[in-house]
Amino acid sequence: MINVEFNDQQDEIEISQEMLKLLEEVIITAAELEGYSGGEVSIAFVSNQQIKDLNNDYRDKNEVTDVLSFPIDDEMLGDIIISANRALEQADEYGHSLKRELAYLTVHGMLHLFGYDHHSKEEKKEMRQKEERVLTQLGISRD
Repeated sequence: MINVEFNDQQDEIEISQEMLKLLEEVIITAAELEGYSGGEVSIAFVSNQQIKDLNNDYRDKNEVTDVLSFPIDDEMLGDIIISANRALEQADEYGHSLKRELAYLTVHGMLHLFGYDHHSKEEKKEMRQKEERVLTQLGISRD
């Protein structure tokens, strides 16, 4: 079983225990579908400024982003950093719940930890299919 650690470093958006449980289910489901049964993942919820700083430091992009992933290895799969504020903004923008947006960003981050990317149309299509498969399996819709 994958061990999941959460670290809420922001104080603008409340991340409930129910939400953390759901995101843990997202991680476990994504891992199982990719053939992983162990390892550790950490998820940090940060502010827009914190993720902007990380995005600038690690990707030379001086802008806010929604999620960053930092793969490590097969035992310590890696870290996922989510801007809670950006997630709420995008949920409003896309017309769905914060629950759905955080679940989507979590599975998206997990796929990056597994080595997937979305530089080409084919890669993007493959990632989207895998993301939707996880969300659908867990009954997380765009409602």
